[in-house]
Amino acid sequence: MRILEGEKVTKHFGGLAAVHHVDFAINQGEVAGLIGPNGAGKTTLFNLISGSLPATAGEIRYKGEKITGLKPHQICKMGVARTFQSAKLFAGLTVLENVLAASLFGTKRAISVPDAEKEATELLKFVELSTVGAILAKDLPIANRKRLEVARALATKPDLLMFDEVMAGLNPTEVPQAMELITKIRSKGITIFMIEHVMKAIMSVCDRIIVLHHGSKIAEGTPEEIATSKTVVEVYLGE
Repeated sequence: MRILEGEKVTKHFGGLAAVHHVDFAINQGEVAGLIGPNGAGKTTLFNLISGSLPATAGEIRYKGEKITGLKPHQICKMGVARTFQSAKLFAGLTVLENVLAASLFGTKRAISVPDAEKEATELLKFVELSTVGAILAKDLPIANRKRLEVARALATKPDLLMFDEVMAGLNPTEVPQAMELITKIRSKGITIFMIEHVMKAIMSVCDRIIVLHHGSKIAEGTPEEIATSKTVVEVYLGE
């Protein structure tokens, strides 16, 4: 079953086509990857899906319902959450308060503060941040900022979670830990759509990969198919 799909999705910035007639479909329960050179249009596509940017043309549907033109908070409350290349946290709030805010205001449900606090505490344990709940978000190192943003996204109760370079800036020890966290999230039944430049990671955790170049989709397939695609090797992977 398709949880997310787009038809001829297009975004122009003036005369520049950042995303051009891109068709895509994400299946429920899978981990799908989105790769391509810098400037290929990957984050722009995520911004279109999440409502951060309006599409110039085309249509995006979530669970069969058109979401093109909706606001980010509306799309989030439908069950689509995301992270960002650079974590966008509430820097002056504590780690726990960041997740608490998402639990209280990121869904359609009504929840009491005590229940939200309990939920936030459990999510911090899930992402292995339970010992730093009282620390201000701005004081966290990069790896923990990324984990906090994941916890905050999970607090909105998503069925689809989009990661925008969740492994960027991580050291060689932290990358496998991030891969393990993605596997744990998938085991909860959450569909994952991820942008990533760490090829070892995306080839290991993804069922299927979409490749963008100059705003257009140039390939799609299993990690094995993408790794051996002459076109993808030429424009992105290298020899």
